[in-house]
Amino acid sequence: MTAEYSAHHLQVLEGLEAVRKRPGMYIGSNGSPGLMHCLWEIIDNAVDEAVAGNGNKIDIILHADGSVEVHDRGRGIPVDVEPRTGLTGVEVVFTKLHAGGKFGGGSYAASGGLHGVGASVVNALSERLDVEVDRGGKVYAMSFHRGEPGLFADDGEKRPDAPFTPFQDKSELRVVGKAARGATGTRIRYWADRQIFTKDATFQLADLETRARQTAFLVPGLELVVHDERTEEKNETSYHYEGGISEFVEYLATDAPVTDTWRVQGEGTFKETVPVLQPDGHMLATEVERLCAVDIALRWGTGYDTTIRSFVNIIATPKGGTHQQGFEQELLKVLRAQVEQNARRLKVGNDKLEKDDVLAGLTAVLTVNVPEPQFEGQTKEVLGTPAVRTIVAQVVRKALGERFSSTKRDDKNQASMLLDKIVAEMKARVSARAHKETQRRKNALESSSLPAKLVDCRSTDVSQTELFIVEGDSALGTAKHARTSEYQALLPIRGKILNVQKASVSDMLSNAECASIIQVIGAGSGRSFDLSTARYGKIILMSDADVDGAHIRTLLLTLFYRYMRPLIEDGRVFAAVPPLHRVIVINPGSKPNETIYTYSEAELHSLLAKLRKQNKRWHEPIQRYKGLGEMDAEQLASTTMDRSGRLLRRVRMEDAEAAGRVFELLMGNEVAPRREFIIDSSDRLAREAIDA
Repeated sequence: MTAEYSAHHLQVLEGLEAVRKRPGMYIGSNGSPGLMHCLWEIIDNAVDEAVAGNGNKIDIILHADGSVEVHDRGRGIPVDVEPRTGLTGVEVVFTKLHAGGKFGGGSYAASGGLHGVGASVVNALSERLDVEVDRGGKVYAMSFHRGEPGLFADDGEKRPDAPFTPFQDKSELRVVGKAARGATGTRIRYWADRQIFTKDATFQLADLETRARQTAFLVPGLELVVHDERTEEKNETSYHYEGGISEFVEYLATDAPVTDTWRVQGEGTFKETVPVLQPDGHMLATEVERLCAVDIALRWGTGYDTTIRSFVNIIATPKGGTHQQGFEQELLKVLRAQVEQNARRLKVGNDKLEKDDVLAGLTAVLTVNVPEPQFEGQTKEVLGTPAVRTIVAQVVRKALGERFSSTKRDDKNQASMLLDKIVAEMKARVSARAHKETQRRKNALESSSLPAKLVDCRSTDVSQTELFIVEGDSALGTAKHARTSEYQALLPIRGKILNVQKASVSDMLSNAECASIIQVIGAGSGRSFDLSTARYGKIILMSDADVDGAHIRTLLLTLFYRYMRPLIEDGRVFAAVPPLHRVIVINPGSKPNETIYTYSEAELHSLLAKLRKQNKRWHEPIQRYKGLGEMDAEQLASTTMDRSGRLLRRVRMEDAEAAGRVFELLMGNEVAPRREFIIDSSDRLAREAIDA
């Protein structure tokens, strides 16, 4: 460090060295996300070609040596000389920042690659990059080492550490073969530079497959094939859809539908002033008229989760932007107006819809096509073009207005069911807010409005308290005497609760058992659930060890998964594991008999075999517990409730989406998939194991 600071201390980074010095400015990070972003840049260029009508297949190959290859069937990168630089089109694309065919030159109507830095940034951050172009009946090739063009001395197989000789006077775009007649396209293979990326940065197959599937939905007719050659199996997965974003919505939605998938399409124009390249090479600020095309597919389901995927020119904008703002704001306006028109039938009172009420259960895919959109940053996660908000809002207002004013019976029924749903969401929110305000643990001087059947504990320390949800009054009577009243609370439920996977929010809230459970836990439900206000540290489901008990446990887990999911995610929901058998071993003489509990048929048979080997006898018949009520308090305490001797099974949810699909399969409205699951799984179940 020195006190002197003059112009001599300033550095001017030229060309690609700026990218290597500050990669985070261009790709976000130098970990796995940045590595994947480089791959997105190359894939997006190939997709832009397909969107422009050139080619209908893209291959993405993850090679075993850590390199990745993208092969498209587009027009191929231009191979002729660019007049201002004197370089071939291939070298310009891969070595010059802010150079490309997407700056309004007429090559692309709307594209995802907009800054002209995508391919050149990938090249700068690659230890080696090879590009081959099929064009005009020839195969052209060029190689780069950390952004510098030259030749690798390969001895058979291509390697990034092969001896490299940079071009001295003039670069050479080599002709390496003949292309098939009419064949065009580009093959790009590169090895990420480990001087730039962290050691643990890897290509994420799951992310790649998700992106390929998403792109195949967004570009109907385009096939994307992902080849993973990093393992011995060499997996290959193809993604190809003809249904477009309507099919995408059906794929994303996991709950039962309230409406069909509605398609909203339209366009609008706006004017903006942009610099336009003149024939003499100068830039002149010019007012141009832009056309913005909007295409939205949306449907509401019975759930309360919201899934909105927004895209600009096929590029995902996970953090939204002006297009998503316009969509959500207009959706709220239209539905507020509809609810006000039907206020008497819907009995809404003075409450007003909020955005969360409207978005609950919504699955939507929002796409806009606009020339030269403004993104906030190179990573293109947020759309910034202001005029798009107004255009999207106008399209949504017109399309939904026509939908709600339609005289078709089906449209009227769906509109009515949708209004019922969002009003029920509003009432649930208001109700949950009231719950949150009033259902706090009361101190000794306050009256409690908790259900009368709750047998509460004395402790207010949430880290210690446990709520046992028990099946029936008979089990409650035994559990009262078996519990530790300081920190163990009991809530009995009568029979099988409502299947909330099929029921609406209002039906769930009006169900006495479901409402009691939500009220007792005291943290609200659905979107308003607040884990920090839950009254108990553990929720333990204690049902009988029979088929009905398993069914009740499944119904309870469905309720927790749908409306109190943070409890499961935080690992605070457990299933008690009561014993199945009680074996009394007869000891000789005056020595007291020994009681042993077993928890499965296999464990019982193993125990009996061990006792026979030791020549020990036991009381016959061996007691088989069918219900918790068959135990006395001492037995229930020692086996199921006492912390020192009990066994609990924690309910985990490592993959929420996978869990959602399982719940929908087992508990949803669709009978056919459930029947197929039962038939396909029947061979796993032994006939003698059926407890009937």
